Amino acid sequence: MPAGKLDKEAIRELAEILKQTDLSEIEYEASGVKIRVARQIVHASIAPSMSVPAISSSDASQQVLGGASHPGAVKSPMVGTVYLSPEPGAMPYVKIGDSVNVGQNLLIIEAMKVMNPIKASKAGTVKQILVRDSEPVEFGTSLLIIE
Repeated sequence: MPAGKLDKEAIRELAEILKQTDLSEIEYEASGVKIRVARQIVHASIAPSMSVPAISSSDASQQVLGGASHPGAVKSPMVGTVYLSPEPGAMPYVKIGDSVNVGQNLLIIEAMKVMNPIKASKAGTVKQILVRDSEPVEFGTSLLIIE
C-alpha cells in the first residue's frame, strides 16, 4: 500500500470484526502500517422508578465535577477489569482520604490477562473512588479523583 493511502477494505473488515465480537477497539499492523479501529459502546439499563430528591444547582455542578470533567480525575488508559487491591482479600491500594504521591499505585487494570498498575500522575488526596472492584472499564473511564 503506497504511503498515505488508506486500505479501506482492511478498515471495513476490522469494523466488521468489532461488530461480530462486540469489542470496543481493535488494532492491526502489517508491513509497517498500523490500523486502529474503535467504537463507543453504549449500554442502556432500565432502573425501577423511584422518587428522586430535588438537587440544588450547586449539588448538580459538584456531581458533574465528581466525574469525567473533574480536573483531578484519573482516567483509564485502556479497556479492562479494574481491581482496587493487589489480590483478592488484600487491603486496597488506596482509600478515600488517603494521601498519594506521584508514581504510587492506585489500582490495577487487567487487560488481556496482563495486570497493568495505574499510578498517580500527581500528588494529592483521594477524594472519590468512582469504580468498584472487579468492574469492567472502558478507555477514558474516570476511575478516581485526586485533589
